[in-house]
Amino acid sequence: MKKQTRKLAMTLVVALSLGSFGNMAAFGQGVQSLRGAGIVGNDPAPASFRVAPDGPPIPRDYVQQPPLIPHKIEGYEVTKNFNKCMDCHSWSRYQEFKATKVSLTHFKDRDGGELSNISPRRYFCMQCHIPQTDAKPLIDNTFRRAEGLR
Repeated sequence: MKKQTRKLAMTLVVALSLGSFGNMAAFGQGVQSLRGAGIVGNDPAPASFRVAPDGPPIPRDYVQQPPLIPHKIEGYEVTKNFNKCMDCHSWSRYQEFKATKVSLTHFKDRDGGELSNISPRRYFCMQCHIPQTDAKPLIDNTFRRAEGLR
């Protein structure tokens, strides 16, 4: 009898999960972003979200905020074998391109040990650094820059 109860429970779990995934697919088709555009695959960004022209960096708003990218990065390759960002931002080439060099924090492992190359945790730049945009705030807010950064 124990085997029958177990089989019945497993069948019920499978049936419920299949039903849930079917509903999720239908639900996902009607998702809208707060900027009004539908969210489907790789739709182009709406007109309200465009990368700002190349220019000086926007000041940071809080301590430890990753700097925004002050230039276009369309077509930049960042894979496990190649990182286009390092063409200009590496310690050996940043002066040549008048670029910001990669921070020392990117050369530490999770235990704080020094590495001779960029930490794998920091290698994929666009996980933290994003291009500057001229996007308007989605909603009104009362955010204020960190006191020490004014």
